[in-house]
Amino acid sequence: MDTTVMKETQFLARARMQQMGAALVVGLLLLVVITVLAVSGMYTATTELAMARNDQNYEYAFQAAETGLELALAQPGFSTQSSGTTVSRTISDRESVVTAIEFENSTIVPDRAFSLGAGGGIAAYHFIATAQSISARLPGSTTDRDSTARHSQAFYIVGPASSSL
Repeated sequence: MDTTVMKETQFLARARMQQMGAALVVGLLLLVVITVLAVSGMYTATTELAMARNDQNYEYAFQAAETGLELALAQPGFSTQSSGTTVSRTISDRESVVTAIEFENSTIVPDRAFSLGAGGGIAAYHFIATAQSISARLPGSTTDRDSTARHSQAFYIVGPASSSL
């Protein structure tokens, strides 16, 4: 019986020796997989952060263009004689807007409670306001990551049928 016990002991010892190092290899493989996942996650987070920053910068440019249109429409008077009016504003140290207002044409407004008859001295003066804004990534400098927005707004003013307002 001693030989049987001895053979079993040798068998178990040989089996243990064949398995030595397998845990190390499996552990290293798992470490490599976890490292690749972590690097991939960091790259994705960095890309998403840059996308969010670009989107936020575009929103600033969008709002600056809208502000430029509001400022232009709030002017006290508009001219039908000149080639156009330009309004420039610096909204903040990063955002600026240039708004151009141009006269397009005038149309006769029907009188007598807007019936289909011919107009009697009332005209609609049609204008178009275009705001071009820029939102700089860094104050006082121009980079390829700056955002721009361009908005146009058509409007008209009703007034006496004459050559100027």
